[in-house]
Amino acid sequence: MTFSWRCLLLVLGLGTSTPGSSQEKAPNIIFIYSDDQASWALGAAGNPDAYTPNLDRLVGQGAYLTNAFVTTPVCSPARASILTSQYASELGLQDFIPQPGHVLYDPEKPLGLEPATETFVEVLQAAGYRTGLIGKWHLGDWTESEDRRYHPTHQGFDYFMGLTGGGTSPENPTLEKDGEVRTFSGLTTDILTDEALSFVEASRDSPFLLCLHYRAPHAAWLPVAAEDWAPYQDLDPRLPNPGYPDLDTEKAKRKMREYLASTTGVDRNVGRLLNRLEELDLAANTVVVFTSDHGYNMGHNGIEHKGNGVWITTTLPAGTPDVPPQRRPNLYDNSLRVPAIVRWPGHIPTGLVIDRVTTSLDWYPTLLALANTPVPTDGVVRGRNLVPLLMGKAVQKWDEDVYSEYSMINYATAYLRSYRTPQWKLVIDFHDRGRDELYHIGKDPEENINLIGDCGEDISQVILLLEEKIKARIALIGDPLLDEVATSPGNRN
Repeated sequence: MTFSWRCLLLVLGLGTSTPGSSQEKAPNIIFIYSDDQASWALGAAGNPDAYTPNLDRLVGQGAYLTNAFVTTPVCSPARASILTSQYASELGLQDFIPQPGHVLYDPEKPLGLEPATETFVEVLQAAGYRTGLIGKWHLGDWTESEDRRYHPTHQGFDYFMGLTGGGTSPENPTLEKDGEVRTFSGLTTDILTDEALSFVEASRDSPFLLCLHYRAPHAAWLPVAAEDWAPYQDLDPRLPNPGYPDLDTEKAKRKMREYLASTTGVDRNVGRLLNRLEELDLAANTVVVFTSDHGYNMGHNGIEHKGNGVWITTTLPAGTPDVPPQRRPNLYDNSLRVPAIVRWPGHIPTGLVIDRVTTSLDWYPTLLALANTPVPTDGVVRGRNLVPLLMGKAVQKWDEDVYSEYSMINYATAYLRSYRTPQWKLVIDFHDRGRDELYHIGKDPEENINLIGDCGEDISQVILLLEEKIKARIALIGDPLLDEVATSPGNRN
């Protein structure tokens, strides 16, 4: 965080223990961030197979954003964007960051979110909030060296307990607490929630920001608590594309049951946290946000996983020198779309459904606005303040387009950039233009039909327009891909 902004906050009197308006106590903020949870993995989304009673209750008590997208559909870049309101390419993060022990980990090339990058956590910390991160970080590891510059406490968190890297076991996990990395006993989701409850109780007398970053429903999904498995034990789950050619139906159904059970484990623990807020008389003045780092596929278009998709067919398509047979780099909506819920009793109308398109870039300015804390003027913040929408106000002009990116460098090579309007979506792979995709979202929301090879004049005009929008966004944010884009020959139909 820049020194000039910290000084400005202090001069304005915002560096005290009472942020926000002097007329009203600043709200506590609990930002719950699940891992790999798709927008469809929610009962309130209309999925009868998903047992999520607590999240569905949260939907009924607040605002439900049905068109929430992320900008990159893989862990580390997505997490960097949500904290900074910048695209991952601006931050030098292309793909997930391998942790020590991972086959791709290189101790000679440490990666992470640089401490000089300002996060919304730092702004709220400077405004007087007690800040804590419990759960997954995945923005740089520090466990194999003396260099701790990527530690969460250098990005605005007063307290950290959780995963030092990108993953751990769903049971008996290895976590850091009080600066010590050790093994804990029990289910990981339950352990993180226990810690969150303790943080809330210890912080109840001053405004606090708790970022609760669950590891679930990231694979591995099992084991889960018996009560979380019960709804799925005898379930014959519905598959999204059951007629997809060569789909491994048995495998997809087994994985769907396990994935949804892991999601139910998150839901049960969210219920524990909501109940404790009521018991402590904190619910009325606590903003609760629930969302996910990115979406997920489970048989959709023949794949599972997220932006670094994996085919879930009985036979694999032919690979290329840059993309092995099992991989399917993608910017599908199911990889980019996430659940998003916000509750603040007495402020956000109950049962509010927001269909406007939002992105993960918007959380930074929105959380600051909810805390009545100004957005820094000496940095880059690309998101929009969602508070007018959350308060149920009519907003006449709202940009419904989404720009997304993913430079896949782990497991495969693909430089994907996409521009999506309510009607059309163009995906360009600047590494291999033969993998470009065009979908008529208005008529084909499931992205089943790639129209990139259509020779019609109307299609060509759509491609030209959206490609120009992609290149303009690349130039605007100074994407490192810029030089390659400048020499790109364009789409070849």
